[in-house]
Amino acid sequence: MWADEAALDEATHRLDDWEASIADRAARAKELASQVQTMRGTATNPDRTIQVTVDSSGLLVDLRLDERIRQHSAVHTARQILDTTRAAHADLLSSLTKATTGILGAGDPTAAALVESYRRRLDPDQGTPDARR
Repeated sequence: MWADEAALDEATHRLDDWEASIADRAARAKELASQVQTMRGTATNPDRTIQVTVDSSGLLVDLRLDERIRQHSAVHTARQILDTTRAAHADLLSSLTKATTGILGAGDPTAAALVESYRRRLDPDQGTPDARR
């Protein structure tokens, strides 16, 4: 089947390179998954009366309210909590973007897809029109 040994050696070399590339990508993906699992996003509102922390999926895991919050109306407090949660999502997205591009590379299509997926989930206003459903 192979015309000469050089062609066989070249094919074997290409297969070895391909296998090493797959193993390297798998190791990097595992490292990224491990980092993403432990990521948190945190933000504090301007007057430092509200602090919000979200987990790696963007879910609220901690909400701290300073006693000074009682000086504000419930509507104001609710708006501040929502705004601060959005800022925590932005913090999470920033951390995820840095980790993803650092591990997979800035030009990697998988990195871009992963970051875009998180962006659509964490900031539906920036996503597609049906993201607000």
